[in-house]
Amino acid sequence: MVTETAGRVERPVMHHRWADITFIHWRYPPEIVQGFLPDGLTVDTFEGSAYVGVTPFLMRDVRAPGLPPLPWLSRFPETNVRTYARDARGRGGLWFLSLDAGSLPAVLGARAGYGLPYYWSRMSVSGAGERRSYRCRRLWPGAPGSSGVRCDADVDLGAPVTEAERSGLADFLVERYRLFTVVAGRLATAEVEHPRWPLHHARTAGLEQGLLRAAGLPEPGHDPIVHASPGVSVRIGMWRPVQA
Repeated sequence: MVTETAGRVERPVMHHRWADITFIHWRYPPEIVQGFLPDGLTVDTFEGSAYVGVTPFLMRDVRAPGLPPLPWLSRFPETNVRTYARDARGRGGLWFLSLDAGSLPAVLGARAGYGLPYYWSRMSVSGAGERRSYRCRRLWPGAPGSSGVRCDADVDLGAPVTEAERSGLADFLVERYRLFTVVAGRLATAEVEHPRWPLHHARTAGLEQGLLRAAGLPEPGHDPIVHASPGVSVRIGMWRPVQA
């Protein structure tokens, strides 16, 4: 495993804050996950296992450079299904199997601008103190098996993750500073800049989700690994073609 380090996005095209996020991960055989990746990407593994995550959170303060957040566009829930991959140069990053968002303009913009598989969903993020609740019901687009897919999660936060605990699996799962996508038939990448995640241990008090199955994955058959964070501020760079 190669540890990822944060880079600098000199000319961001978007600013975000990813708030009240929970990382829910399951192990998968690498050969299963590899089948979901495009040519040019290889599944990234930790101690021989691939991982797929469901990450519900609240998107806040969404804005373009030089502009203030717009009240009706800058705040909405989101839930991603993601895994981890490396390109031919060995650079690690995120590959999204799906992204559900509670904002139709955001869904349309991300599909058009970044080629990402966004879905418009009815969603909510609530809770205070040590309990968070996330609700998601997919509305559009209506690909076979996708409409009506839901993800309901209640999460209890625990103690902070210590620095000694950060050097292994936890950092592998959360410290990612690049995303991969396919734009106009070509593999592309965009840099993502943010501080290191402040992490807490967490557990699911209740979880019902059909997102993995809707993405085409088999049921994992074991309990997830769960972390949570109050969030970080993020700068997103423009996508660029991946050079072989």
